[in-house]
Amino acid sequence: MKKSIKPIGFYDYTVVLTYAGMLFACAGIFSAIESNAKLSVFCLMFAGFCDMFDGAVASTKRRNDDEKRFGIQIDSLADLVGFGVLPAIFAYVFSPAKAISGTVAALYILAALIRLAYFNVLEENRQRNAPDSKKCYIGVPVTTIALVIPVVYILYSAGVIAAPFAFTLALIPMACGFIAPFEIAKPQLTGKVAIIVIGIAEAVGLILFRTMI
Repeated sequence: MKKSIKPIGFYDYTVVLTYAGMLFACAGIFSAIESNAKLSVFCLMFAGFCDMFDGAVASTKRRNDDEKRFGIQIDSLADLVGFGVLPAIFAYVFSPAKAISGTVAALYILAALIRLAYFNVLEENRQRNAPDSKKCYIGVPVTTIALVIPVVYILYSAGVIAAPFAFTLALIPMACGFIAPFEIAKPQLTGKVAIIVIGIAEAVGLILFRTMI
């Protein structure tokens, strides 16, 4: 039997946005390490934009069970990098008291990891037993941080927030929200439009205010 030389994984258009979001997240991590805070925040927002629409793109193609399971796993893995590791590194790099900020950042990543792994279990069960579109999330989606960090950055750049430690403090309620056992309605078209409008307003704010860190 002739062995296939095709690389493992799936590479059709349904996963392009997920892969792009992960690459934006990596760029954001590298930017934070290089102390380019504004570019790092923009990369976080771009990763959030990719995540918002990757599910809609994937739903346009009839996929087999392996493709669906791969989509669930790859989406959560990309989310862990983009909305777990990137915000944690950003907060650690641009916050004082490294021991405290490092501890908070690590616990934040752990909370994101737990939530995403739990989501994978629930999503596989849902698709197997009730393939209709889900109506709500359990806990705060990890992608919410893509809206929170830009707001904190803008407030800091505008002088409203005096201490850069606010980036670390922002991770605490988010981490608690990730593993909180309450339901949040999944945003429909109106909600997604509102998120896009907020994102555009944040992008304008990032451009208008000069970098403070």
